[in-house]
Amino acid sequence: MTHPTAGASRAPAPPPAPEDASTGQLVGQLTEQISRLVRDEARLAQAEVTQKAKRLGVGAGLFGGAGLVGFFGLAALVTTAILLLDIVLPAWAAALVVAVVLFAVAGVLALIGKKDVQQATPPVPTEAIASTKADIATVKESARR
Repeated sequence: MTHPTAGASRAPAPPPAPEDASTGQLVGQLTEQISRLVRDEARLAQAEVTQKAKRLGVGAGLFGGAGLVGFFGLAALVTTAILLLDIVLPAWAAALVVAVVLFAVAGVLALIGKKDVQQATPPVPTEAIASTKADIATVKESARR
């Protein structure tokens, strides 16, 4: 025969008020709160590093794009020199315009990529570190009382 309450869990009793709690209960609450705080700070640090790594990846991709477009600009300049030797003014003038436009695009991509890389570095969870330092200072201040 099974009892209706068999296997059911009881809701944990709320913690006693600090002034009514024993030293053991206070230490237990402190341990639980510190564990929760450490887990939360670790999650925050992980999220921050992930975000910075993504920005770093985008910036590196933009630098790669700038290099590729710069290569095409160089190819267009080579084509311009060849056409210049052929002395067909309209063809080399058109190739020169294309080269200038490609280099302008490469410059814009490089500037955007540089900005993204600067914003993503260093890939250190600065916000989580600052928050942890503030938490430690708060705990130290509370311990002094």
